[in-house]
Amino acid sequence: MIPLKDDNPTRSVPFVTVGLIAANVVVFIYELLLPPEAYKAFVAAMGVTPAHLTQAALHEPNHILHGGMTLLTAMFVHGGIAHVAMNMLYLWIFGNNIEDVTGHVRFLVFYLVCGLIASFCQVAVSPDSKVPMIGASGAISGVLAAYLIMFPAARVLTLVFFVFFFRVVPIPAIIVLGFWFLLQVLNAGPMDPGGGVAVFAHIGGFVAGLALIPAFRRRRSRQSLY
Repeated sequence: MIPLKDDNPTRSVPFVTVGLIAANVVVFIYELLLPPEAYKAFVAAMGVTPAHLTQAALHEPNHILHGGMTLLTAMFVHGGIAHVAMNMLYLWIFGNNIEDVTGHVRFLVFYLVCGLIASFCQVAVSPDSKVPMIGASGAISGVLAAYLIMFPAARVLTLVFFVFFFRVVPIPAIIVLGFWFLLQVLNAGPMDPGGGVAVFAHIGGFVAGLALIPAFRRRRSRQSLY
């Protein structure tokens, strides 16, 4: 199932969501302009490499700052057009409503914190991995969890694939997002040494979103900035 749009209008302009999408797209365009070797070096420098982070934490504390910064920078680096396109599609569909219920600044903090927790979860599961983790999926997983909590009955226009054909149907968010999370759990396992999907980052980000959204949602009386 691929979500295409929801029927959940917002009351405010989601400029943080738009800004995050723009930042990810700009970084991806920059990646496309890099020669192959420069691209590999960029991913290595900006991505979260669990083995490097673990090594720095245990034996090289003077290098921990750079390792810690990659927990943030990795959220804006992607490995291909499908990777960035799907992430930004999910962020646009579900992020604008969460920004609406949290406020702009709170949404940005929520997004980044979920991304950080997601990366920590993957590092904890694969501490010796030398494959850089990149992508906004962990942070966006937190957004999906928040949407599931806040708007379980919202209709999501979804592209559903059958054996020989596909169909676009409106499906409640609780089914779309619940099915997405179920797939992550079913696919959980040791990360391929050559790379692959950091499933535990998705699971960690989702659980973080479930736990944090009650604290981040604003009261109606608060100003939209917060």
